[in-house]
Amino acid sequence: MIGSESSPVLILILILILILILILILMMTIRRRRAILLGVAMLCPRAPGAYAQAAPQISPQATASAPATTVHGRVEVMGAVVTGKIHHAAIPGTVVWLTPTPTAGAGVETAPAMPNSPATPPANPRLVQKNKSFEPHILVVPAGSLVEFPNRDPFFHNVFSLFEGKRFDLGLYEAGTSRMVRFDRPGISYIFCNIHPEMSAVVITLATPLYAIADRDGQVSLAGVPYGHYTLHVWSEGMGPENAQPLTREITIGENASSLGSIRVPEANGQHMAHKNKYGREYDEPTPNNSAYEQQH
Repeated sequence: MIGSESSPVLILILILILILILILILMMTIRRRRAILLGVAMLCPRAPGAYAQAAPQISPQATASAPATTVHGRVEVMGAVVTGKIHHAAIPGTVVWLTPTPTAGAGVETAPAMPNSPATPPANPRLVQKNKSFEPHILVVPAGSLVEFPNRDPFFHNVFSLFEGKRFDLGLYEAGTSRMVRFDRPGISYIFCNIHPEMSAVVITLATPLYAIADRDGQVSLAGVPYGHYTLHVWSEGMGPENAQPLTREITIGENASSLGSIRVPEANGQHMAHKNKYGREYDEPTPNNSAYEQQH
């Protein structure tokens, strides 16, 4: 039989046990409700605009299929108009290309959506050395392209480029052999041979698929140009290797603005680009006993 003095202690212990049991029941109920709510949230679709502040802002121009058009232009030689009559000067080799220009709108900079697939380069881009010349004379390739330089002449060549763009010196290599050069960044590379001063070519490396080479009549056409703001870049052979930077101007392409207008370029002086050899000196006159010029059998 329990004494009257121990009764308050037992009652207190029972109260504490009851409180603990209630706390455990409450915690289990809360966990069960959390699990139910989490399961419902996973099954329900996310409401529009959820996490909008954490998600990056993407311009509609970059996600939607932007309208596009074909852009045309005409290359003209400076000073070709005389006595009100067009003087048919030969159109120098000219390349034009477009790069997007970001524009500010609603606090977000946007740029025209570029075509999904880049311009298709030649399967094996190459500058062939044949008949003491490079074929083709102008080659446009995407940045990162590996270009081959095969020697199809019956004598040695020494291909080099020391101007802006890709700098390299392939050294002497004989007929039937080849060398490779990777053009890893955008730029204009003037290509020469250290033996034959009449040999010249240009490799234009681009980071845009929107480019065109003018035809003999000076016409240029760029297909699939999305509407937007661009920088128009113009390189022409008449500029020469001493002016490595292309001419530029800002343009806007839209439904009622798809023309580049007249693109005026300097006339090419002479048949070949004036330049010095890879040592920065004038070329030596060829001599009959020079092995570089001898026919190889």
